[in-house]
Amino acid sequence: MGSKVLVSDKLPQQGIDILKAGGIDVDFLPTIGKEELKAEIKNYEGLVIRSRTKVTSDVIEAAENLEIIGRAGIGVDNVDIPSASRRGIIVMNTPGGNVITTAEHAISLMLSLSRKIPQASHSLKEGRWEKSKFVGVEIFNKTLGVVGMGRIGSIVADRAQGLRMRVIAYDPFVSQDMASKIGVELVTFEELLARSDFISLHTPMSKETEGLINRETIEKMKDGVMIVNCARGGIVNDDALYEGIKSGKVRGAALDVYRVEPPQDRRLIELEEVICTPHLGASTGEAQLNVALAVAEQMADYFSKGIVRNGVNFPSVGKEILQQLQPYLNLAENLGIFQLHLFKGGIEEVIVEYCGDIIDYDLSFITSALLKGIMSSVEEGVNFINAPILAEERGIKVIETKKRESEVFMSLITLKTKTSLGENSITGTLFGKSEPRIVRINEFSVETVPNGNILVMLNDDKAGVIGNIGTILGDEGVNIGSMQFGRDKPGGRAISILHLDSPLTPGVMEKIKGLPNIISVTQIQL
Repeated sequence: MGSKVLVSDKLPQQGIDILKAGGIDVDFLPTIGKEELKAEIKNYEGLVIRSRTKVTSDVIEAAENLEIIGRAGIGVDNVDIPSASRRGIIVMNTPGGNVITTAEHAISLMLSLSRKIPQASHSLKEGRWEKSKFVGVEIFNKTLGVVGMGRIGSIVADRAQGLRMRVIAYDPFVSQDMASKIGVELVTFEELLARSDFISLHTPMSKETEGLINRETIEKMKDGVMIVNCARGGIVNDDALYEGIKSGKVRGAALDVYRVEPPQDRRLIELEEVICTPHLGASTGEAQLNVALAVAEQMADYFSKGIVRNGVNFPSVGKEILQQLQPYLNLAENLGIFQLHLFKGGIEEVIVEYCGDIIDYDLSFITSALLKGIMSSVEEGVNFINAPILAEERGIKVIETKKRESEVFMSLITLKTKTSLGENSITGTLFGKSEPRIVRINEFSVETVPNGNILVMLNDDKAGVIGNIGTILGDEGVNIGSMQFGRDKPGGRAISILHLDSPLTPGVMEKIKGLPNIISVTQIQL
């Protein structure tokens, strides 16, 4: 029996077929209610949703075996991402499948709004001929302000330029160079409000964007501005927009999204100056099929190959890249585990230094693996997703640095930790393309494989230390697979690393700790 996946929203049969072809046991319950979902979700490893299903914190709490949530579409505001991340549940979406469709809908609404097409159509169908009532506005040479220059916003800007509109944009995360390449003038939000004849919203819903269009921002707009929202309903304050339209400040608005869907307060949408659609931005046959196939393929890839694509709370990586990254992920996780056991004291800060060719990869993915290793013995259920969150909750500051040059090795990962008892570091690399090695522990140069039963001893660099340890292990019947040594200077301090065929009992550990010239002894199992 393969993994079980619940599809709790409508999905074309082609998507269901892809899941089944991937060896997944699928239950298709597109009308399941919240209480039934809470009762049944414990039986599934995967959940496929669209916009209807609300994956709230209580649903996630009941999802004892859930590993991944796949959203057929781009918006994931119907999923409690922090709760999912805290439980180690991957959330992925399908951001590319409905990008063009949504952008086209925004353009369609803008054109319909400027020429009052829905109102004129309704009037004519009711038997009236009211040419003078529906005088429109040309969009030629008008200024369109695009708020949010992601994939959808960029396409809207491109299509608007084709209609000979002047396009300005506000997006704090877009560089001037990128905006210039697509012929868009990047401006401040205040300048966009003041200059735009039309404003089209294309930002995600967040604490920063909620209520972005409000009484204060509407007051800063040009008289007669027209507003298009195909993004998220909460970005616009409904009361403020209603008042702006009634006062004449806003000539009209075109809405496809609403704070509550379907909208309960109908004052705004019943205004003659407002045209509206029932969240149709992604509703074309092509887009519906695209996102259905995409989420099904992503879900199948996850359960059959362990590949995560379009992870909202998890670095997305393809199969080939994952294969290249895997040795580094193993190395990073083992560095974290090694550090956790070897060095004492509560961790206050983690500094990860990347050197060499490794900087060409997605380092956040590798850092997550490293933090997973560090947190593995201090938190239950830690994984690649929630390790950074758990570290943050513990007040651990995480810093990444990188540089191209690496003096000896092609790539190096150095983990530095600041604890309540001091600072320590451990450095690892790959021999060849896949053989992990630890090559430095604090001031000691070493060469050891981070795998198996490992005994790490800090000792005075005196004769007889290794002989004494060998005698104890021989008496106990414990075989030594390999040994590595390092020292800061002759007669100074030394580190001894022994790979053992079997772990040591507490009694044997105490015997070794009692030997002359032994400073510390640590047993690590990787």
